[in-house]
Amino acid sequence: MTGSQIYGALLGDTEIADLVSDRAHIRAMLDVEAALARAQADSGIIPAAAAGVIDRAAQSLEIEPKELDGPTYQIGVPVVGLVARLRAAAGDDAADYVHWGATSQDIMDTALVLNMRAVLLVLEQRMGALAMRLAVLAREHGATLMAGRTRTQQAVPTTFGAKVAGWIAPLLRQLERLDEVRGRLLVVQLGGAAGTLAPFADKGAVLSAAFAAQLQLGQSAMPWHSQRDTIAELGAWLATITSILGKMGQDLALLAQSEVAEVRFAGGASSTMPQKANPVLAEVLVALARHGTGLSGTLQHAVVHAHERDGAAWTAEWLALPPLAEAAGAALRHGLTIAETVEVDPVRMRASLDMASGTVMAEAASFALAGHMPRAEAKALVTRGCEACAASGQTLIEWLRDAVDVDVDWEVVGDPANWLGTAEETVERVCARVDQLAGS
Repeated sequence: MTGSQIYGALLGDTEIADLVSDRAHIRAMLDVEAALARAQADSGIIPAAAAGVIDRAAQSLEIEPKELDGPTYQIGVPVVGLVARLRAAAGDDAADYVHWGATSQDIMDTALVLNMRAVLLVLEQRMGALAMRLAVLAREHGATLMAGRTRTQQAVPTTFGAKVAGWIAPLLRQLERLDEVRGRLLVVQLGGAAGTLAPFADKGAVLSAAFAAQLQLGQSAMPWHSQRDTIAELGAWLATITSILGKMGQDLALLAQSEVAEVRFAGGASSTMPQKANPVLAEVLVALARHGTGLSGTLQHAVVHAHERDGAAWTAEWLALPPLAEAAGAALRHGLTIAETVEVDPVRMRASLDMASGTVMAEAASFALAGHMPRAEAKALVTRGCEACAASGQTLIEWLRDAVDVDVDWEVVGDPANWLGTAEETVERVCARVDQLAGS
C-alpha cells in the first residue's frame, strides 16, 4: 500500500517497501549474478578475467524497472531481460560467461533471500523496540486493577500490566522463531534447469559452496526450487506478527469503546460527530492481521508446486510475499506508536470492576465459601447471590454476608487486589525476558 498516496502512511511501510521494491529486486539479482561469476571463477568453471569483468559490470549497472517490463511480459520472468543488459555491459569477451549454467529461478530465488534478509533485520529491530516499550507500560501498570474479560464478559480481576504482558510474550516467542526461520530461509538456490547442476559436471557441489560463501548465505541439502515450504514458513512468520499485533489492537479497540473508556487514543476525529475519538491505529492493526493471514494462505497454496518448476505457484509468491512483508512492518510501526501514546485510565478501570454489584468477585467468594461447605453448594449459593444482586442493586459481598453465617473476612474477599493470583509475578517474569533481550 505504500504506493498509494492516500493510504500509504496508514496501511503501508516505506522502509519495508523499499527493501522489497523493483529496484531492490533488480539490485539483488545483479548482486547474485556477480557472486555467481566470482564463485564460478573460484571453482575453475569460467575464466577469472571474465568473472572480474562481470562483477564490475554488475556492480555499476543501473537498470530502470520499466526496462524489464516488456521482457517480463513476454517471457514471464525479469531475469532474461536483466541478463541481456548485463551481457551488453560486460562486453563481448565476458558476455558468454554471464549467467553460466544457471536458470532464472536460481537468480530470482537467491535475490529474494537477499531481500528478505534485509527485511528480517528491520522487523527484528522493530520487534525488540516494541517489546521494550510495552515492558515499560506493563511495569508502570503492574498493579493497575481492571476487569479480566472472557468471551467479552467480566470474569475476574486482573491488572492492565498483565494484559500488556500478554501482548509481549508472543512477540518474544516470535523473535525466538526468527532464528529457525533464518536458518532455513537464508540459503542459496542453485540448481540449474531441473535441480541437477548438470552444466557444472563434477564441480556442482564445490560451486554451490563457493556461491553461498560469496553471499554469506547457507546451503540446503539440495536445490529447493520446487520445495517452497521455507517461503510458506516465512509467510506464516510474517502473518503471525500481524496477528499478534492484531490481538493487541482488538483488545485496545474494545477497551476504548465509549461504554468502557478504559483507554483513550489521540486523533481519530469523526467527520460529523465531535465527541468521537476513533481508535484508528488499533483498528488498522486488526485489518492488517486479517490481510496478512490471507496473504499467508496464498503462500501455503504455492507449496503445491508441480514437478521441478511451476510458473503459477511461483508467480503467486510474487503477488503475496512483498505486501505481506509490508503489512508486518506497518503493524510493528503502528504498534510502537500505540505503545508510546495510548492513555490508560486506572480510575475508569477500577470503576468497571465495581459495576454490576461487584459480581466480578463471584469466583473469589465461591472459593472462600468452599472452605466451609461443599464446593458445588458454595458455587450454587454465589450464583443465587449474583441473580439477587442484579435485581436488588445490593452488592454480592453484602448479600453473602447477610445470607450465610460463616467465618469469612468479606472485606478481604471483596477486594479485587486480593484475587490477582500470580498476575504481578507474571508481569515481572515477562519483562525480565525483555530486559535480557535488551542486554543481549
